[in-house]
Amino acid sequence: MKFSTIIIATLSAAASPSLAFTPTTTSRNTFATTTVLSAEASTDPVDRTLSGIDAGAEHDVFDPLAGSKPALIRNNNDEVWVPQRARPRRNRKSPAIRNMVRENIVTPANFIYPLFIHEEAENQSIESMPGCERHTLQSMLTEVGDAYKFGVRTFVLFPKVPDELKTNLGVEAYNPNGIVHRAIDMIKQKYPESVVCTDVALDPYSDQGHDGVVEDGKILNDVTITQLCKQAVSQARAGADVVAPSDMMDGRVGAIRDALDSEGFTDVSILAYTAKYASAYYGPFRDALDSHPGFGDKKTYQQDPSNGREALIEAALDASEGADMLMVKPGMPYLDVIRRLKDNSNLPIAAYHVSGEYAMIKAACERGWLDEKAVVLETLTCFKRAGADVILTYYAKQAAQWMAEDGIF
Repeated sequence: MKFSTIIIATLSAAASPSLAFTPTTTSRNTFATTTVLSAEASTDPVDRTLSGIDAGAEHDVFDPLAGSKPALIRNNNDEVWVPQRARPRRNRKSPAIRNMVRENIVTPANFIYPLFIHEEAENQSIESMPGCERHTLQSMLTEVGDAYKFGVRTFVLFPKVPDELKTNLGVEAYNPNGIVHRAIDMIKQKYPESVVCTDVALDPYSDQGHDGVVEDGKILNDVTITQLCKQAVSQARAGADVVAPSDMMDGRVGAIRDALDSEGFTDVSILAYTAKYASAYYGPFRDALDSHPGFGDKKTYQQDPSNGREALIEAALDASEGADMLMVKPGMPYLDVIRRLKDNSNLPIAAYHVSGEYAMIKAACERGWLDEKAVVLETLTCFKRAGADVILTYYAKQAAQWMAEDGIF
């Protein structure tokens, strides 16, 4: 059987148990009837001397123990032996040992749970993000409580703003009676120990669909920052613990830090979207907020996906301007950038497991191509291994629930 055929058959078995791989029948004198690719491994003891197993072969068989420079030798028990002292598999031989030496452990405390909110009377499902909804404020509070049971304590709010409230200057962003401000107060009233994060950017409030103020097709950097400072201070007044500028305007972290401090909010943290790339992975998120760009794209202010070193420039600037945490967005396609920031900054690093990544996993799992629980927990661990201290993920509640069910936390 060709190797490619074996691989395809094995992958098919993983996707569908009913298609378990069964090796073809061969001559008894050619190969053993059981193989490592069999659906069920043999439990018969193995003669580790392997003496005479190829005696009846009808073709030449290479003997790794023969010759002046054999690949293997025999130990004191006459068993085949690779004389290697260091064997990394010893640290993988049981669950207890694997748990003991595990380098990276993800806990619900590492998660920030993004929640979409709107002013409608009922929740609305988001077609491109199965399992996610635009919540009413009461439903949002229920969702926070459900996540709280499994150890998730940090939440970030994203509003879908009615079109009639959207303007080029995004003035609704700092309305003290706006949906985000009311949502912050509701969460902090019922769950005072929770951490509430807010998005600082104009795109949900812009009739242009951009993160900043537009003039003649150009995003105005400093004018936008003026509006962002108003937004951040208003969110702090409402009770936000962390403000997260996602706009990618130059100098906005320092301006927001000064604005907060001047109003006495020295304890409000800044989670800077430091390396936010002009990515194709944001589509489902923009569906959720109805915030697709009204023209062009966001490449004049978000980073070029081709650039890695540029993230270090942004990180140095954000740190010098008073950021408390640095974020990379998207997550999985940019693990190298997460590692670069981790290696070059002493600040905590956050990774955003964005909507497109979430949607890809959901689509594959709905088709039975992936094991959702296994692949999600692996993905979140990969963020931690790459250097992320904080993970924004739409799977926060579900992952925390899986961890609780497995007795991990």
